[in-house]
Amino acid sequence: MSHSGRADALLADLPRAGRGRLKVFLGAAPGVGKTYAMLQAAHTQLRQGVTLLAGVVETHGRAETEVLLNGLPQLAMLRSEYRGVQLEEMDLDGLLAAKPKLVLVDELAHSNAPGSRHAKRWQDVQELLAAGIDVYTTVNVQHLESLNDQVRGITGVQVRETVPDWIVQEAYELLLIDLPPRELLERLREGKVYVPEQARAAIDAFFSQTNLNALRELAMQTAAVYVDDELDKGYRQQGQSAPALRGRLLVGVDGDVHAERLVRHASRVAERRHLPWSLVHVGNGTVRDEQSRLRLQSAQQLAGHFASAGAIARHALCRY
Repeated sequence: MSHSGRADALLADLPRAGRGRLKVFLGAAPGVGKTYAMLQAAHTQLRQGVTLLAGVVETHGRAETEVLLNGLPQLAMLRSEYRGVQLEEMDLDGLLAAKPKLVLVDELAHSNAPGSRHAKRWQDVQELLAAGIDVYTTVNVQHLESLNDQVRGITGVQVRETVPDWIVQEAYELLLIDLPPRELLERLREGKVYVPEQARAAIDAFFSQTNLNALRELAMQTAAVYVDDELDKGYRQQGQSAPALRGRLLVGVDGDVHAERLVRHASRVAERRHLPWSLVHVGNGTVRDEQSRLRLQSAQQLAGHFASAGAIARHALCRY
């Protein structure tokens, strides 16, 4: 790599002309714990002597989140009335005047009240960053602009509030807050996920196991792209080209109805990540019926490589 390329990479990692740094807490869906993680990170900064203010944090009445928030310095929200409805928004001018080192701004995709200086909260964040103030913020993957059509195809819901992808791509740090769908659904049943009463039916349809799995994959893909970019940037700073990191993908199938679908999915993942992959079936000595045998044959035809292993090979598979 040329010296100029290395210099460009080093400069790209520096804050632009005193600009603040953005840390994004990314989640697959509401309720995974983004706000809680952001507040925990803020407490760490506070203990290290960093001056900070909570600009806007939505606790939605969750006791454990409110406890964390109450231990942090906060700036009062601005109140206004619009068509007889009382609204609260972040006091952007108050934050700029106070000029702390770090500001917490929850729900990046939020649309501001009519009459605000900016239509969107992410625009408020840009002004804070331009003033040299670091920002911690939260966002769900369905709010990323480029994924809008894909999310609608998955969930059947048209997300109206979106954030330009470059906001996340230019973040100094991105942290994926992950929660398995089963645990998130349990939190929903226990009333730990905020659901506006007027949107309950739509939310109930949104929070299906299938939808959450798909959104979780989108969030992981988004985080993976960010990590790849950061890795490439790190190598360029050292004047090197990033090596092609390759792993292996092993797909285990049984003779059930999901075998073909799993093979197709594995093929897409392997192609997207440039991974060699193998399909394996571990038999336990049980004689399979004709339908199961045909399913395994079909999976074998779909796969590029198929291995059939007995019980003795299980330890070898774990070392694969």
